[in-house]
Amino acid sequence: MFELLWKSCAHDKITPNITAGYCPDCGEYVKNHWYITRCKCCGIKQKSLVKNGKILSETRFCKNCGSNLFRVEELETLDIVNINYAVVQKQATKIKQKSFVQTWIENSYSPIKLLPSY
Repeated sequence: MFELLWKSCAHDKITPNITAGYCPDCGEYVKNHWYITRCKCCGIKQKSLVKNGKILSETRFCKNCGSNLFRVEELETLDIVNINYAVVQKQATKIKQKSFVQTWIENSYSPIKLLPSY
């Protein structure tokens, strides 16, 4: 119920030129995924957009053959050829982190130190 009161983080500070990173606003690990849409009939690339979390073609029909069926493909890397057709979707992932212990030592002759954990 409380999740409805606060807007979730949009990860705006994760730029599209990196593949993954930590969001400075919420601290989640975010991966960028690039997608393009192609016509199922002729395979021509179509301009893509994200609407309500779904990846759709910008147009309802293919300009080449007139089909209304499209398929979504995920790109491993974005290149100069697909940059005008691709759309980015940011996905927060959970990283399994090993537990660690930090130890503080106080000496009368030196300030407090934090020892590294191994």
